[in-house]
Parts: sequence; structure tokens; C-alpha cells
Amino acid sequence: MDALRLSTLDTVALALFAIAWLAYEPLVKAALGRRHMINLDMGVIRVAWMRNMAVRENKFMDGQLLGHTINSASFFASSNLLLIAAAAGVLFGGEDAFRSASSLIVIKTSSRLLFELQLALVLLTLARGLLDFIWAIRQMNYTIAVIGAAPISAEAAVLQTYGEASGRLINPALSAFNAGVRGYYFALAAASWIFGATAFIVATISAVLLLVWRQRRSKAALAIADLRQIVEGLPPPEPVAKPPAEI
Repeated sequence: MDALRLSTLDTVALALFAIAWLAYEPLVKAALGRRHMINLDMGVIRVAWMRNMAVRENKFMDGQLLGHTINSASFFASSNLLLIAAAAGVLFGGEDAFRSASSLIVIKTSSRLLFELQLALVLLTLARGLLDFIWAIRQMNYTIAVIGAAPISAEAAVLQTYGEASGRLINPALSAFNAGVRGYYFALAAASWIFGATAFIVATISAVLLLVWRQRRSKAALAIADLRQIVEGLPPPEPVAKPPAEI
């Protein structure tokens, strides 16, 4: 079997994708600084949610909201697993799969090794997203336990601290969920490599620009930025006083 040879354009496209895929979040945070973006603003809003949860006497609504998010993460994880199985089926389909793909005019692959590398990249991208979803579900289950264990009655300072700590737990959980969803964007970009290195570069840049635009300039991002300012201007929630027990 011939050794794998990547053209210069293929190498550049692969390097660009690796940087965009693996370093997207830290690079975007570094580029945008502390300016408004959905992920940062939602981090503040979630902490406010957990502070309010800590002082609420009835926490059923909080558990329901988080349970809905867990269901969404489970749905995405199941879908991701199906896509992984499909990509793996083609990857391990052998010579027949390669010949079928090569017969299509739009497929740009010079060898079976390159074709397998292209599929392996899609598979790897999806697998990372699946791990993100799994980690998100585990952390959200931890958060459910934290909501259930919230003190029924305590001093305001204790409840405030409990809410802050709960926020530090739910934020990485939902950040992992967001990373799993973001993986679909990069999986599509990786899949575009089979149409040629130029398509791969264009798809990678387009995925990054679309993600950044949604983080900064979409209607949702602008609304969330306004809501964050409102939340930050509110005083800390006070515990709800219980009515005196009847004698």
C-alpha cells in the first residue's frame, strides 16, 4: 500500500482545522476579552439562577429545568452515537466503500489512505463531542443532587455561598454541553474535506465565523447581554421567610 502523501494545501487545511477545533474556546475568549458573548453572559446568569435556587423554599422548578436540559443532552449524545456508527461503518467498509465514494465526481480523494484519514477525522470530531455530552450529563446529575441537598433553612450568608458554589458546578456542566453541540459544526467542516482541501478551508473558516457571530452579534447574544446587565444590577436574593407554625 502506498504511503500517505498530503499536498501542501491539504496540510494547511488540516493544520487550520486542528487549531480552530482544539483551540476555539480559549482563542475566542482571548480575542474577545471580557466583552459580551453568550457563553460568558450565560455563566453570570446561571450563577444568579443558583443563588435564587438556594433561597427558594420550593426547588421543584429548578430540578425540572435541569432535568429538561439533561434530556436534551441525552438526545444529542444518542444522535452523536448514531453518527459515529455510520462514519465507522464507512471507514471500516474496506475497498468497496472507497470505490463507491471515489465513483462520485464531487469526492476529491487521491488514495484510499487519504479517504480513510478524512473519515477518521470526522469520526474523531464526533467522538470528542460524544465525550463532551457524557461529561455534561454527569455534571448535571451532580447538580441535581446539589439542588436536592440545598439547606432548607440557613443564614443568608450560607445560602449565598451555597448558591455561588452551585453556580460553579452548573457552569462547567453546561459548558461541556455547549462544546458537544459545537462539535457538530466542526464535524461538518471535517466532512467537507472529502470535497477537496479548498472546501475544507472554507468550511472551517465559515464554522468559526458562524460560531463567533452567534456568540457576539446574534439576536440571542444581544438579548442575553442585556439580561446579564439587569441580573448584575439586582441585589442578592433574600431567603423567603417562613410563616409562623400554627399552634
